[in-house]
Amino acid sequence: MDSTLNTLYFGLNIPFLAHLGVVPEFAAGGKSQISLEIKPEFENSFHIAHGGVVMTLLDFAMGAAARSVSDEPLGAMTIDMNVSFLRPSVGKIIVEGSVLKSGKTIHYCEAVVLNEAGEITAKSSGTFMLRK
Repeated sequence: MDSTLNTLYFGLNIPFLAHLGVVPEFAAGGKSQISLEIKPEFENSFHIAHGGVVMTLLDFAMGAAARSVSDEPLGAMTIDMNVSFLRPSVGKIIVEGSVLKSGKTIHYCEAVVLNEAGEITAKSSGTFMLRK
């Protein structure tokens, strides 16, 4: 069995992220960071990261940031999410998530995708509900 499929994502087993090869870097204090090397199979017809891959990473980074403010192992469910694509995402990308405002169960978050030059290639905002 492929050992990458056993990767834990801040305490969660998420086979889809493992299949993509997402690297969990940290999630603590309302912040998170993950990374991914954009492979040819993740590209669209323009040979840049497919929007669906980018949206997946933004969604997870925000959810991980939201989960990181709780002392209990909770799951994060996306209530809504908006994405702006600013420039092509290619090569290794870093995704940083952060909590803007925390409530008891609802968290308002944002995330950005950074290319190897440190430029923002996409940004997102979202609302997440934490549940057991």
